[in-house]
Amino acid sequence: MLGRTAASLFWMSRYQERSQNTARLLEVAYRIAMVPHTGADETEDWRNALACAGCEAGFRAKGGEVTPRTVINYMIFDKDNPSSVRTCLEMARNNARSVRTGITSDMWESLNTTWIEFSDVKPQALTHDRLPEFLAWVGQRAQQFRGALLGTILRDDGYYFSQLGHFVERADHTARVLDTRYWILLPDNDVGGTGHRYQWSSLLRALSGLRSYRFAYPDAQLKAFNVAEFLILRKEMPRSLAYCYDWINGTMDDLTNYYGERMPSADLAAAIWSQLRDGQMRDIYSAGLHDFLVDFAARNNAFSVRLAQDYNFA
Repeated sequence: MLGRTAASLFWMSRYQERSQNTARLLEVAYRIAMVPHTGADETEDWRNALACAGCEAGFRAKGGEVTPRTVINYMIFDKDNPSSVRTCLEMARNNARSVRTGITSDMWESLNTTWIEFSDVKPQALTHDRLPEFLAWVGQRAQQFRGALLGTILRDDGYYFSQLGHFVERADHTARVLDTRYWILLPDNDVGGTGHRYQWSSLLRALSGLRSYRFAYPDAQLKAFNVAEFLILRKEMPRSLAYCYDWINGTMDDLTNYYGERMPSADLAAAIWSQLRDGQMRDIYSAGLHDFLVDFAARNNAFSVRLAQDYNFA
């Protein structure tokens, strides 16, 4: 496969996953903003959404004041924001169009229809009461594309590069969300309290894990240790770091078998997966949760860069 084709498939999936992640962060900020905040900064939740999406520096560069409306516009409609819903949907479609013959008609129709329908949405028409419905639509369209990919594409190198883009983006997002609020996951916070439980719930909700947490820990209340373990090391949690690298490592093995050559990026993926597979939360806490998350994000990015080098991404 040509490097530019592999790159387009990789980034097509990355951008589509990112659109859903951005929408989910806004949905959580909206929900939390509906709850009374006695004596608290009412913009904190919107600032947190910017930070989790990696958008805070770009937003500040624009010089705007943090309000629900300015944050919503920046994270949904801003053309200069590489993580805005608009940018993600447009870039996913553009990458898909460049490899139109390498994807299925179901995949193309999903991306193309999503972009056309999004283009009809005007910022002024997206009122506060209509925001949840719109964000749910973004999530549904992302899931539709994911279903089209898994249900229709041939299991060849195109599928492998698409999968890698999806899980690299998801792992990056999970690590960033955890690191922006890592202090609420420290063991000292396991004394509980309404405030802590509320923050743990919002963190799980931001990563679509609140309901599944209840199944994973049916007899336990929300605890910092359990939440951290669930989102980092429990590979049955679809957005955990372990789940992402279980898939990435397996996909790199498939790619190695497909081409008959093992690249350095496969060894990087195997090393990251080994650390997560054999890891224990107590050891992560001992080494420093923040340091672990920063290191993971750097290694995940290094894997992405090495993958591009190994397979000649344009």
